[in-house]
Amino acid sequence: MGEITAISWCDHTFNPVIGCMKVSPACDGCYAEALMDKRYGRVEWGAPGHGPGTRVRTSAGNWHQPIKWNKKALAEGTRPFVFCASLADVFDNQWDLEWRADLFDLIRATPNLVWLLLTKRPQNIVKMSEACGGLPSNAAIGTTVEDQARAINLFHLASAARDLAPAFTFASFEPLLGPVDPTRIVIHEGPARFDDWPEVTTGIVSFNALLGAPSINLPPLGWAITGGETDQGEHRARPTHPMWFRRLRDQCASAGIPYHHKQNGEWARHEVKSNGSLTGQVVVWPNARTDVRNANDGGGPGVDMDKVGKRRAGRLLDGVEHNARPQVAA
Repeated sequence: MGEITAISWCDHTFNPVIGCMKVSPACDGCYAEALMDKRYGRVEWGAPGHGPGTRVRTSAGNWHQPIKWNKKALAEGTRPFVFCASLADVFDNQWDLEWRADLFDLIRATPNLVWLLLTKRPQNIVKMSEACGGLPSNAAIGTTVEDQARAINLFHLASAARDLAPAFTFASFEPLLGPVDPTRIVIHEGPARFDDWPEVTTGIVSFNALLGAPSINLPPLGWAITGGETDQGEHRARPTHPMWFRRLRDQCASAGIPYHHKQNGEWARHEVKSNGSLTGQVVVWPNARTDVRNANDGGGPGVDMDKVGKRRAGRLLDGVEHNARPQVAA
């Protein structure tokens, strides 16, 4: 499990635990649920109104795999990226307390690996890491941001980075379900501006001056990943407006943040063949063509999208493949 991965932004995947609970719109088409619950029946996936579900720890043999990867990396002088818990969430509060402690011990024992801890629960990172003796220095922390409402996760992520000093931080804008402007985040104290992304990367969150609250120094984001949604089981992928990808790509370029575009998803911009026939004639959801002109406020100009399939939609954004990663010394 995880020796070879098709995920373009990592070199290995490692799953210490299987099982999770849906907590946001990005979870609607969860591939882990489709695979481990619906297909194999390994666990019962949790969801609001249905309980937290179940969690199972993977085998000792699987837990030994990173030790082998670490030895190979040492011999080759490399620092491969390991996406941890693609079938779970490391900061899920339903984990047995010892599981996370054992995982952090494993991470510390494999210093030649760069561990990517991606969560939809960034508010849990600090307390759960401290309960395990602190975040390992070779662990990067990241969070999922699928729309503007979930941009608050970037604030929680930066706050955790300030307290824990991870290898770097990263955000997964996948599946991107609406336009996201990371420079504007609303938190419970009131309107705030997240200034990690402009040309001058200051790492400052400035509260509304009327509230009289002081600014808070926070570290900047270290990496951004974007991607469109794919079909999973009975769930049909929702389209992503190309402008949503472009805006994040351009903000990263302006701020000097590494940008990686994983995939366009199932949808591509509508085209007409040279003979006048339409592309994407197999589209069944929600119509043969979907106009996302007004899908979200600020979504950009109108554009018709055809559901053409993941392979055909590809990874190119305006004809360019984006594969950037943070630089980590061997």
